[in-house]
Amino acid sequence: MRRRRALARLSGLLALASAAVAAASAAYLLWLPDVAPLKKSNPPTTCYIELRREQAERKGRKFELQMAWVPWDRISENLKNAVFIAEDDMFYRHKGIDWEATKTAFAKDWEEKRLAFGGSTITQQVARNLYLSPSKNPLRKVKEMLIAYRLEKTLGKRRIFELYLNIAEWGKGIFGAEAAAQAYFGKPASDLTVDEAVAMAVVLPNPKRWNPAKKGRYVERNMRRIMQRMRASGCLPEEEEQFLPVEELALSSGSVIPDAGTEGETPRTGFGSPSSEAGFPPATR
Repeated sequence: MRRRRALARLSGLLALASAAVAAASAAYLLWLPDVAPLKKSNPPTTCYIELRREQAERKGRKFELQMAWVPWDRISENLKNAVFIAEDDMFYRHKGIDWEATKTAFAKDWEEKRLAFGGSTITQQVARNLYLSPSKNPLRKVKEMLIAYRLEKTLGKRRIFELYLNIAEWGKGIFGAEAAAQAYFGKPASDLTVDEAVAMAVVLPNPKRWNPAKKGRYVERNMRRIMQRMRASGCLPEEEEQFLPVEELALSSGSVIPDAGTEGETPRTGFGSPSSEAGFPPATR
């Protein structure tokens, strides 16, 4: 009898604990940030920046943030195209989530029995950098997707890409394209050459490990791969020719990219096979 009562109490406690966990999970997922202010205002900081600041403080080190916001038109087309091809060449086709890349990443995670391949789009990376953390928690991943959908619906493609280029981590304390261009090449982001831009794009999956200025075998090998994909996609027809901006490439393929926004950790490991279509049309905002 006593054993039955003990088991009954234990079952009741387990049920209450399960209900509490379910309620907490639901509350976590249902709370989503208001992204509307990002239409006109640039975020003064991000969750990733604050995380790096806290990590430095715990180790008793000084955190020196290098970040300088620049508008879309003051970022090299070389860098826009290189990041587009390296990180998310379906950016102008998906609505925040590339389900094929997500399924591929899940299959790789399952095969290797570890959460290593995120399959995140540029939009998901903006969501994670601004509001979340590098955690591999599946709930965090779901919330990232929900925020990404909201970003696409509210902001539009150009603004999302502009945000990404300004908040992406590019090294120790280095956030955004302008700070990275100055730190590594001593020039503004608007003046980056093709080689410099591709090198910067290549290190995005692990900017604390790789240096775009020093390069090395990993960077150089993947630079060649990305430049081949850029050429195959029309971003880099010939070395001596000026290639088209991302939007013009999309427009030349028959899509429309309006100016105003309507509907539209691993970082995305990318470096996929060359494609002549590369995900340009149809582009929606």
